[in-house]
Amino acid sequence: MSGFRWLVLLLLLLLAGCNTTSQHDSPVKTRQFQMGDIAKSDVDMVAEIQIQFSMEHLRELMEKLYRRNPREWRKGGAATLEQALARVFGTARTGHFPELQGKKGTDAIMLTFDERYRGDRVLAFVEGLRGMLLAAHNGKQVFYFTDELDPQKLYNAARNIEIATWKLGHTRDSEGRLFLISNETAGPVINLSYERLFGKLIALQDGMARIVAQSSNRRIKTIIQSVASAVFLPI
Repeated sequence: MSGFRWLVLLLLLLLAGCNTTSQHDSPVKTRQFQMGDIAKSDVDMVAEIQIQFSMEHLRELMEKLYRRNPREWRKGGAATLEQALARVFGTARTGHFPELQGKKGTDAIMLTFDERYRGDRVLAFVEGLRGMLLAAHNGKQVFYFTDELDPQKLYNAARNIEIATWKLGHTRDSEGRLFLISNETAGPVINLSYERLFGKLIALQDGMARIVAQSSNRRIKTIIQSVASAVFLPI
């Protein structure tokens, strides 16, 4: 088996592992063949599954952050937590979020850690991640032979998730408080479920970047920087 096919197989196994169990113990969903698949390459289909799972992980992340920071979802005027989630991941999503001040991607993420910001910080963080990941996929969630992904953008997206993860767990306001509560490392119960979600998201983007690079014979410029002082990479 060629090195490229090994990469595809490994990412498919990773994707399967990402969705083996869920918060609600739902069964693993399988992808049914569609006529449009005739116009797709193996890489296209893997990319679709990868971005689908990335969106599912982001929704789970948003729900977990809202549960630990309930004051945030109330800022948007939603009557329930589910309504707040539906604004971003529901079928009636409009993509219109006035509280984000027109900011998208990493610019929206940075609102989370702006002490002057009075809007929903969970929304800014997760919608920012969502927009950044979609930008790395050329704004698409469905791919065909004519589409061409850039492995550097996917690699940069993975590094940006690492930076966002560090900021979430370490950036504090002027009174020394975290802007959002996530992992719990003190007390009798240690909760690192956020780290696991971020790890899955990072692995998915890195795996897809390697597959696209190998299939298109393109190189990825690796970047080494300390997350503590790093700036978000361009997408």
